Amino acid sequence: MNQNLIYKIALTKIPQVGISTARVLVDTCGGIEAVFRENTKSLVKIPRVSRAMAENIANADVEALSATDLAFINEHEIQALFFKDSNYPSRLTPFADSPMMLYYKGNANLNAERTVAIVGTRRPTENGKIICQDIVEGLAKYQVTVISGLAYGIDVTAHQKCLSLQIPTVGVLGHGMSQIYPAAHKPIAAKMLKGGGLLTQFGPDMGPDREHFPMRNKIVAGLADAVIVVETARKGGSMITAEMANAYNKDVFAVPGRLNDPYSKGANHLIKAHKAQLLESAEDVAYIMRWSKRAELEKRQAQLFPELNNREKNILKIIGDTNQINIDQLRHQADLTNSEMAALILELEFKGLIKTLPGKRFILMH
Repeated sequence: MNQNLIYKIALTKIPQVGISTARVLVDTCGGIEAVFRENTKSLVKIPRVSRAMAENIANADVEALSATDLAFINEHEIQALFFKDSNYPSRLTPFADSPMMLYYKGNANLNAERTVAIVGTRRPTENGKIICQDIVEGLAKYQVTVISGLAYGIDVTAHQKCLSLQIPTVGVLGHGMSQIYPAAHKPIAAKMLKGGGLLTQFGPDMGPDREHFPMRNKIVAGLADAVIVVETARKGGSMITAEMANAYNKDVFAVPGRLNDPYSKGANHLIKAHKAQLLESAEDVAYIMRWSKRAELEKRQAQLFPELNNREKNILKIIGDTNQINIDQLRHQADLTNSEMAALILELEFKGLIKTLPGKRFILMH
C-alpha cells in the first residue's frame, strides 16, 4: 500500500483546503505526511490555515478518508497525480487554481510537446462538425495531442476524429471515474484509453454535478497550448474555456460564422473582442504557433551559436515548444533556481535568441 498516497488523498478531503493552502501546508511542514503529524496549535500558525481547518487536519482519520478512493484507483489502474508529483501536468503547475489532485487513466502523455483543445456547442450544425473534423485532420501532421471534454457535439466529434486518425486525445471529465457522462459516450471513452486517456480532478464517486463543468473547463484550458472554438453560443462552457485560456495566456482561435447564426455568436464575439485569432484551417494554428518554422529555426540557431551550453539549448527548446511561456512555467520545466534562470535569460537575450514580452513571457526570435 502506498502510504504516501493515503495522505495525499486525505488532504483533498479536508474542507476548504485548496491547492494554494496545500502548497503552504506541505512546504511549511516539510512534506505531505508531516502535515498530518502537526497539532492544531502548530497548524493555526501557518498562513491561510483557519482554526476549523487546523482541527480537521489534526483530527483526521487518514486511512478512513482515503480508503474508498484508494481501493477504486488501485482496482482500476488509475494514476493519482498530486500537484507535487513529477508526473503532474507541467502546464497546470503555474496556476493557483489548478487541482490539488488529478486522476488519470490512459496512455497519452499529459506533458506532450504540443497540445490543442477543441471545444464548441453541444448542438453543432453539420457544417460545424465537418469544420471540426477538417481541423483535426489538418493538425495530424503536427503531432499534437487533442484535448476536449467528452461532451455531446463538437467535443465528441473531435475525439472521434482523433480516434479514426490515431491522434492521441484526452477527455477531461466533470465527474469521477466510476462513470462516464453522457453514458452514450462510454464506448468512445473506452477506445480513447488505448492511445489517449481520461482525466478528472474529482474522486471516483463524484457525479456530474452542474458546478463541476466550469472546473473541468479550466483544466481543458490549462492543459492546452492553443484552444480552438468551433461553434458556440454567446454563453456556455466553450466561452468559459476560452475566457480561462485567455486568463492563462494561452493562444485562442475561433472559427467565424454567419451573423444570424446563434451558434456563431460566441466565436464571432471572441474574434471581435480580440480574444481569439480568426481560424480558417489548422494551418492558421501552425502559423501562429510557429510549428512549421521550428525545425528551420533550431537549425539556424545551432549554426549561429554552436557554443550554446546544454542549459541554454534546453531553455530555447522549451520556449520554442510552447510558442510563448511565462517565467514560472519556464523555471519549472527547466528545473532551475530564480538566480540561474535570470542569468540564462539575460545571456540569451544578449545573444538575440529570445525576446521578453509583457507579463514576463518569452518567445524565440526569428
